[in-house]
Amino acid sequence: MRLYRWFDREFVLDLPAWMYPNVVERVRGGPARLEERILGLSQRVLAQRNGAGWSIQEHAGHLWDLESLWMGRLEDFEAGRQQLRPADLENQRTHEAQHNTSSIDTIVEGFRLARLEMVDRLDSYDESSVVRAALHPRLQQPMRVLDLAFFVAEHDDHHLAHITRLIQVCER
Repeated sequence: MRLYRWFDREFVLDLPAWMYPNVVERVRGGPARLEERILGLSQRVLAQRNGAGWSIQEHAGHLWDLESLWMGRLEDFEAGRQQLRPADLENQRTHEAQHNTSSIDTIVEGFRLARLEMVDRLDSYDESSVVRAALHPRLQQPMRVLDLAFFVAEHDDHHLAHITRLIQVCER
C-alpha cells in the first residue's frame, strides 16, 4: 500500500475530551515503539536510503527534531495565543542535522528525553487546558491540546510506517 506524504493528510479533529488520556499514552509510547522497531538493525541498514527519501535513521532523527515544535505549541496554548507557531515546512533542521553521521543511540535517547518532558507537561493539564484551542497555521483550523497530542501520535505513526517500509525494502 502506498504511504502518503504527511502534508497531504487531512485531519478531522473531533475526538471527545475523555479520549485525552488514551491519546497521551500513544504519545508516551513513541520512543519505545521506535526503539523496538529499529532494535538490532545494522548501521548500514539504518543509514540506507531508498531513492531520495530519508533513511531509517533520518526518520528517527526527524522525530527528535520536532519535539521542540510540539513543546513550543504547548507554550502557545499556555500563553493563550490565538495561533500556534508554524512548522518549518521544508524540514530544514532535519536536512541540516546529518542524522546518518550520528549514533542511533544518541538519537533514540534524545527523542526519549524530549518526549518525556512533553508527556510530563501533557500529564499536568486539567480538563479545561485539554480543550483550549488555537488556530493551526497550515491546516487553518482550530486545534485543541487534545488535537495536538493526536497530531503528534499520528506523526509518530507516519514515520514509523516509513521506517517499517524501509526495513521491508532492506530485507528483500
